[in-house]
Amino acid sequence: MNINKTLEEDKLIIKLEGRLDTNTAPELDEELKKDLPNVKELVLDFKELVYISSAGLRVVLSTQKTMNKQGKMVIENVNDLIMEVFEATGFIDILTIN
Repeated sequence: MNINKTLEEDKLIIKLEGRLDTNTAPELDEELKKDLPNVKELVLDFKELVYISSAGLRVVLSTQKTMNKQGKMVIENVNDLIMEVFEATGFIDILTIN
């Protein structure tokens, strides 16, 4: 998985490419822990994300909880497969998806 980050003042945009799974979720979690303390708006761009596992969902949920306290989080460009996972898990009701 590739993680591309852009920080614009207090807005962080993270573009993910590849698979967010057991092997790559800890890497994303570490990157988020480094960058989130000063962020008020987080955008996760899933345009190039092809798969998300339960480990990836845990990172997304944990990040959502953090951002609820300090700002907002939006997920953009979700493909049909990942949207199905969000719907099946109930995440669609918790996350802001554009």
